[in-house]
Amino acid sequence: MNNENTDNGMILFINVAGVLIAYVLLAISLWLSTEVPLSTKGYWGMGIVLLTISLINVVKYRFDWKLSGDRIQRIEDAKNEKILEDFVSDPKA
Repeated sequence: MNNENTDNGMILFINVAGVLIAYVLLAISLWLSTEVPLSTKGYWGMGIVLLTISLINVVKYRFDWKLSGDRIQRIEDAKNEKILEDFVSDPKA
């Protein structure tokens, strides 16, 4: 289990590093582009920031949805286990 956390941490680190590198390269390309007016560069920058925020929200809501489903399934499993336990330990049966 500890190995899984380490793997997830490494994968998360690689993904964050990739995103940061992409932002740096994009910023450099926008900075060095002389044919594009500054207002257009700002518009592109705002679009990329808003897209990033939207993607983070999508991933967060997907994780929340999955965790909610897992929680409901665990409650159902516990309920079924309790019903079976009560049936097996019932002295009438």
